[in-house]
Amino acid sequence: MERDQAEELRALQDTLYFIGGKWRVPVINSLCNGNRRFREIERSIPGITTRMLSKELKDMEMNKLVTRMVYNDTPVLVEYEPTPYCRTFGKIIQEMINWGRDHRKKVIQKK
Repeated sequence: MERDQAEELRALQDTLYFIGGKWRVPVINSLCNGNRRFREIERSIPGITTRMLSKELKDMEMNKLVTRMVYNDTPVLVEYEPTPYCRTFGKIIQEMINWGRDHRKKVIQKK
């Protein structure tokens, strides 16, 4: 069966566009590790600003990756839940983590 390289390239570019930002994958990882409230997510990602996290979450909500739930409590409680679609990215993140660990070991051994 012949591979459609143009289609593969489009799919790869779509994936890279999705993960292209510095913060998208760490936010997804944080959500998939159980952080639901804005401050929990923010604290779990060193270096991310409040403004950037807000932007990422809004973008992820627009792209059907997270669901924003507002509870009318005092004070109002907002939680973010990764969608089942978002969770499909979990295997890719785990493979990236594994590759990163292996790569770090190889680089350190070469010195």
